Amino acid sequence: MKKTNILIAFLAVLVVSAAQAADTTPQAQLEKWTTAAGRAGDVSKGDLVFNQKHGDVWSCASCHNSPPTSAGKHASTSKPIKPLAPAFNTEAFTDTAKIDKWFKRNCRDVMKRECTPEEKVDVLAYLLSLKK
Repeated sequence: MKKTNILIAFLAVLVVSAAQAADTTPQAQLEKWTTAAGRAGDVSKGDLVFNQKHGDVWSCASCHNSPPTSAGKHASTSKPIKPLAPAFNTEAFTDTAKIDKWFKRNCRDVMKRECTPEEKVDVLAYLLSLKK
């Protein structure tokens, strides 16, 4: 009986953890940043922001590939990175805390500043435009 209770408790924790991890969708994030930017995302501007080297050192594509539809690797640590485009990675842009963390960290690494809401909505529009 104890093993059954432990198993049920473990499964309950897994279900709650999974529910918390997927608290949003890429489309909901696009809507969030559309509101913050005051305009719809522009795919061509997002493509430019994503692929352009900032400070002649890195671009988003330096780690995420161009297009970001396959696994990449961190430019300095070589740590593997899952595809960033949601059509190629169902986990992409489904966890608000991770999205906020990584936008903040990656924008600072690449652009030496936080990204603007306009840049975020444009990049997200670009990423959502990439289809299998």
